[in-house]
Amino acid sequence: MGPSRTRVPARAARGQLYLQFRMGGDRYALDVHEVVEVLPLRQLKQVPEAPAWVAGVFSHRGALVPVLDLGVLAFGQPAQVRTSTRLVLVDYPHEGRSRWLGLILEQATDTLRCRADEFRDYGLEQGGARYLGPVYAGADGLVQRIRVADLLPDDVRALLFPATEGAA
Repeated sequence: MGPSRTRVPARAARGQLYLQFRMGGDRYALDVHEVVEVLPLRQLKQVPEAPAWVAGVFSHRGALVPVLDLGVLAFGQPAQVRTSTRLVLVDYPHEGRSRWLGLILEQATDTLRCRADEFRDYGLEQGGARYLGPVYAGADGLVQRIRVADLLPDDVRALLFPATEGAA
């Protein structure tokens, strides 16, 4: 009989799954464990006094969901309306629980599978863009991970998720 080997599940050996999208000419990724649902674009109600990158809110399954346009947040340019532009619902951690947050993302139709440790810090100061995570260098170029938990500064979080509201 041969030596005993510890088996690693095939899925773990191949790595984590990420939803890829584009902003400008660059590729970005979200951990699919943070993604709730990928939807077509919707009509949104504007949020008065919100930053320009807050695209609005919509009702989904009985909950009001705030929506960000990541293109405006990152580059000051709204996402182009294409057939591949999606409204991606993510779990946003807020006050010890998850809340839905919508993200308008261009070309959100591909996935990437790699190990989480293959994303590396790139050594540049990102300023106020705390949501920009490490970078993966793949055969097709660089892909930067987005950290959902770091998308909203405190003042915008308070505007979109008021502490006095009822349970979602």
